[in-house]
Amino acid sequence: MENGYVTAYYGCQVFDDREMKKRLSARAYADVRKVIEGFAQMTIELADEVATELRDWALERGATHYTHWFQPMTGLTAEKHDAFITPLPGGGVTVELDGRCLVKGETDASSFPSGGLRATFEARGYTTWDCTSPPFVRVDPSGARTLCIPTAFCSYAGEALDEKTPLLRSMDAISRQAVRVLHALGHTEVQRVVPTVGGEQEYFLIDKSVYQQREDLIYAGRTLFGAPPAKGQELEDQYYAAMSERVATFMVELNEELWKLGVPAKTQHYEVAPAQYELAPVFSTANIAVDHNQIAMEMLKKVADRHGFACLLHEKPFAHINGSGKHNNWGLSTDTGRNLLKPAKIGQDNSVFLAFFAATIAAVDEYADALIMSCASLANEARLGGHEAPPAIVSVFVGEKLEELIAALKAGNGQGIARKEEMTIGVTSLPMLLRDDADRNRTSPFAFTGNKFEFRMAGSSQSLGLPNTVLNTAVADMLRRLADALDASLDPQSELYLILGALLEGHERVLFSGDNYAEAWRDEAKKRGLTNMTSALDAFDAWHDEKLVRLFASHNVFMTAEMDARWDVAIRAYAKHAAIETRTMVKMSKQKLLPAAIAYSKHLARAANEVAQATGTPSAVHRRLLDECCERTAAFDAALRELEALSDRAEAMGDDLSAQARFYAEAVIPQMGVVRACVDELEKNVSKQYWPLPSYGEMLLHIV
Repeated sequence: MENGYVTAYYGCQVFDDREMKKRLSARAYADVRKVIEGFAQMTIELADEVATELRDWALERGATHYTHWFQPMTGLTAEKHDAFITPLPGGGVTVELDGRCLVKGETDASSFPSGGLRATFEARGYTTWDCTSPPFVRVDPSGARTLCIPTAFCSYAGEALDEKTPLLRSMDAISRQAVRVLHALGHTEVQRVVPTVGGEQEYFLIDKSVYQQREDLIYAGRTLFGAPPAKGQELEDQYYAAMSERVATFMVELNEELWKLGVPAKTQHYEVAPAQYELAPVFSTANIAVDHNQIAMEMLKKVADRHGFACLLHEKPFAHINGSGKHNNWGLSTDTGRNLLKPAKIGQDNSVFLAFFAATIAAVDEYADALIMSCASLANEARLGGHEAPPAIVSVFVGEKLEELIAALKAGNGQGIARKEEMTIGVTSLPMLLRDDADRNRTSPFAFTGNKFEFRMAGSSQSLGLPNTVLNTAVADMLRRLADALDASLDPQSELYLILGALLEGHERVLFSGDNYAEAWRDEAKKRGLTNMTSALDAFDAWHDEKLVRLFASHNVFMTAEMDARWDVAIRAYAKHAAIETRTMVKMSKQKLLPAAIAYSKHLARAANEVAQATGTPSAVHRRLLDECCERTAAFDAALRELEALSDRAEAMGDDLSAQARFYAEAVIPQMGVVRACVDELEKNVSKQYWPLPSYGEMLLHIV
């Protein structure tokens, strides 16, 4: 691209602050800014003026419809399109969008996951404009243009039915408590604190032609069968490798589409596994970052399709190689522009950093179960603890220097961070480098990375809404404890380090700088009393934990009914996904794989007979191959029949959600592993001309 080209069109499809300032009256713009910054509420008069200008802006970009774009508890987005047209009494139409349509929409809330908060006979739900996240015009492959208005989604009684509403509540909660802490430390100029997020998105690209031959990928999002390829990722030659021309062309269009929508896509590279890639944006305010990630996931699939690819966002689409995560880079910033997680240097006041650093560490340890819960799913259950994924044990990496700083806090002082060390590589033509304050630890689920924390447990297909809701609320709770202690102190600034030392008491157990993949760490974590929650079902039970119920209620993030609903939604999703995978495995086995094995047995039998007739002597080789194939086929058939029986039992338990999900986890899914092992062994031994599925090698290595 020519220099300056991106800056000319970046955000051209977004009704952002630049557009508002240009189009709204000075008074209206100032009033909208007050609403966005949390100092006023939207009025219908103000909404009317915004709606008029927003409509005109959208029409200029060819939009014919508008939609309230929201995020129900499916992990995806939802939208209902309405045309701008309104019939005129004498004939013809006019185009309209008023403040009421902008601010409020209605939908059938019973048709989305609600966990019992809505039913068919009480179905009303509302969408309401999130004015802190800018509207945008999306261009569909057909050429249709739609004005998308980011909204929250709630029930008739006001309960949250989406990912956004609790996130916005948690942002208010952490801002309230953070401002209290800052004011107690003398920083009274700060009026608001916002959590910031940068979501790194991992994904796979495979050729659409092979994708369409795999019903498991189409229905379940992952391969239910597949023998390991002759070459996987063992040579470690994929990470940061040069892009193929086809993938590079895809990424050019992907970036352009995202930049038009104001998504600050920054980094792209080949990931560790074959056919795996990563997209990383610049950080944004948390709710906008979550919106951006949803846009990115949608755009990944659309642009991939236009280039003849299928984009896979499942956490573990292929066995034997890396799964895909979504690294959540989380920080805190004030309305005065200060990064609260940026440490001070030696000789500078380090009190603010230490306060928020200590509160975050304490929160992660205190509410580890909630953090695991926020990332739990059937898909992520298969990923966590595997290749390049952190284990389901929450620990925090901060590095040697910051561990020393924490020890100093325990002793009642808050020393600064020493100046970065200079390092030379031993080549005179290479420049001097400054060594960072800490190394990186890619195995840590929660790592400090210099001026933010990276939460690495989130799965690639999930919304980042819930992980950030939980993280914000947990840290808000520790900040409230800290603010209470500072308010009770006669001299909070001089006693800060003693107060922080007390806040951290016992929470040092969560600090770990070693290899989180090592078996020794699991043993050590158990000694420390840290939870190793490998089961998603166990993680879901945190929704009913009284400690967490009090936490979320006290900060007005989730009420008890909303937490019960989310447990219900999570458990149903687990069971439904398991049922889909099971039915898909049975269908593929019966219609494709078992017939293929039988056909190959027939081929071997014919070949054995033909050789015997031609030579007059039975062939030991042909007989052995036939016997082995028949034995494998019989084992496959027996395992499949057992799986069918277990599947029938599971589906008959539909009225007892918890028991059904547990039965899938403990009986059905292990039996799926038995069936898969039989099939994968057959794949390795059946002639390619008889095997009906594209292999791992064809999907991962031959195409891109």
